[in-house]
Amino acid sequence: MSESRVNPTLKAVSDAVLAVAAELSVEEVLQRLVESARELADARYAALGIPDGEGGFSQFLTAGMSEAMIAALGPLPRQHGVLGAMLEEREPFRTPDIHGHPRFRGWWPKGHPDMRSFLGVPIVARERVIGAFYLTDKIGAAEFGDDDQQLIELLAAHAAIAITNARLYEESRELSVLSERNRLALDLHDAVSQKLFGIVLTAESAGTLLERDPDSAREQVAKLQALAQEARDELRSLVFELRPPDLEQDGLCGTLRKHVELLRRLQPVEIDLDLEAELERAPARDSELLRIAQEAINNSLRHAEAQHLAVRLHREDGRVRLEIEDDGVGFDPSARALRATHLGLTSMEERAERIGGRLEIRSVPGSGTRVRIDV
Repeated sequence: MSESRVNPTLKAVSDAVLAVAAELSVEEVLQRLVESARELADARYAALGIPDGEGGFSQFLTAGMSEAMIAALGPLPRQHGVLGAMLEEREPFRTPDIHGHPRFRGWWPKGHPDMRSFLGVPIVARERVIGAFYLTDKIGAAEFGDDDQQLIELLAAHAAIAITNARLYEESRELSVLSERNRLALDLHDAVSQKLFGIVLTAESAGTLLERDPDSAREQVAKLQALAQEARDELRSLVFELRPPDLEQDGLCGTLRKHVELLRRLQPVEIDLDLEAELERAPARDSELLRIAQEAINNSLRHAEAQHLAVRLHREDGRVRLEIEDDGVGFDPSARALRATHLGLTSMEERAERIGGRLEIRSVPGSGTRVRIDV
């Protein structure tokens, strides 16, 4: 294979790897792969099919077809004919005329362009065919050659890795979202249960004292009002966490600023905010840093009994540094029982690890807490 043909292949493989690294969805990764396959093999049309395990395709992406042509083809194809044959065998297949394939059905669906030369290459991962490239109508030649087949086989090998990694990434994101929802649900349950229990007891006490000791009853009513206010503020804070932040629009600094501004209205604690105005955007990093910041701030507000809280985000020595510091009661970060039931320390560590960051939690009972992450 000539060097001039290898270079485009390496670029296509690089693009596929970068697509996964850029947090693109499985469908976006597949679309890049099918477009790369079409360009590499000089094909008029290309497709990439992922089977659904039930005789159809969960995804079937094309390149070289206009939107009008795709719309005219109708729903996703089934695994019949040559499409199905490529998913049953682990070996590539090419022919100057697809009409001569034993599985060709002798006709095209309405709106389907007539195709002749064909190259099909299965995508194999862990001894299993997880998809296939379909390329038709070689431009400038009557059929696809050995070089074309080798190029697409190389791309298919890396496509298997890219598809698997993209799926794993999406699954990890789903698990992360589920874990976050479970944590917030537990916080919501605890907040509602504790506050309502206190409100009920205080209301009963006020009712008992109403005729016997009106002054004490008024004190209980005042306490009741304070508890209700605390419950409302805490629930507002938790509901805010359930709302998805618009990182894409506001960036990490803008989203953190909005979060802190809301907390300042809801909480009696003084919160200082020091953000670097020009921080380059990185979606994966920013998402995890935001959640770490929210977790650390929430811990300070709910558990630390702090009077002052500082949130800082800036660059230092080529790295991004996030710090959340309070003057609260502090705790022992190494206490296993505490880690098992409170504070989400493990969650913050896992988030830091996912983005290659170094998380440091410094605290001792009675002297406040500082959470710092460098990425």
